[in-house]
Amino acid sequence: MALGATGRHVIRLVVREGLALAGAGLAAGLALAALANGMIQSWVLGTSRLDVAVVTGAALVLAAATLLASWLPARRATRIEPTWALRRE
Repeated sequence: MALGATGRHVIRLVVREGLALAGAGLAAGLALAALANGMIQSWVLGTSRLDVAVVTGAALVLAAATLLASWLPARRATRIEPTWALRRE
């Protein structure tokens, strides 16, 4: 903000970076879950091949948590004076 960005731009940047990291983590976790699915099926009776509802629900919960965890600090950071923040660094 000290360089001229608006609060909306800062929030958008922080949330976009947070969601990109969550997306990468979700993709890696989904790949590992698909690989480990065969082993899990042998341990737990009654599980299906890959339950789409569970995977979708987990992805939505992760996205909501990431959105909240990145939006709240970004919103708080836009409310402080840039000169005060620069003096503290």
